[in-house]
Amino acid sequence: MLTSYHVHSNLSDGIADMEQMVLAAIGAELNEVGISDHYLMLPDGHTLDWSMPLDYLPQYVEKVLALKDKYKEDIVVRLGIEADYQPDTVEELRSKLAEFPFDYVLGSVHIVDGFPIDDAPDYWEAIDQDRRNHISSTYWDRIKELADSRVFDIAGHLDLHKKFAYLPTIDLTDKIDTALDSIAAAGMCLELNTSGWHKPIKEQYPSEKILRGCLTRGIRVIVTADAHEPEHIRRDFEKATALISELGITGEICYQARLTHIIS
Repeated sequence: MLTSYHVHSNLSDGIADMEQMVLAAIGAELNEVGISDHYLMLPDGHTLDWSMPLDYLPQYVEKVLALKDKYKEDIVVRLGIEADYQPDTVEELRSKLAEFPFDYVLGSVHIVDGFPIDDAPDYWEAIDQDRRNHISSTYWDRIKELADSRVFDIAGHLDLHKKFAYLPTIDLTDKIDTALDSIAAAGMCLELNTSGWHKPIKEQYPSEKILRGCLTRGIRVIVTADAHEPEHIRRDFEKATALISELGITGEICYQARLTHIIS
């Protein structure tokens, strides 16, 4: 059972249209593909250029469902979305997402109190280590809140703050454990996101230590590529599968209508 659920089109920050991504998934012999473009709702009612416009959600859903029908004989197309957790807008987000028949909602934190954690290394370079530690620590507070909100199904690229290799110098174990406890209590799964191997940190999201924490809590793990172009639709899946197998994480899952289905 091969799925690729973290997939972006040019409606957010991908370089290809949805249909090209679906065709790439068919060519890669996947069983399922889920389109999950960015949806970022900021406190001021705006968004950023890497997210789809906030008023575009109905058209987005319509496009994905049209592809689901068009290619139903070739692949299962899932209606997903990557929605950002922001404390001030999460209730509005909950209401907005409830209007549509999503198969899954991938929850991420890209911005911590206005700081763009994965935009460019220059932002991290410009602040001192104390500030870096504070942002990394607060990131895990936000992940806990994300899980506690019960708005999301999959936790996206945990430990994203390490992307540019500006690592915290404080021990975040307690914060991470608390966040993982909340993810487990919410019945969420998290992704092993292979894109981290191609970033300055050169490590998957999340770290092996966090993946072991998932194992002890019974948190399911799904392999994703965070594909922004067709060629990346299943990038490094074999490497990721080998890693989770080595760690003792088993069980394949898929999503339909916000419900987890255990394949094995």
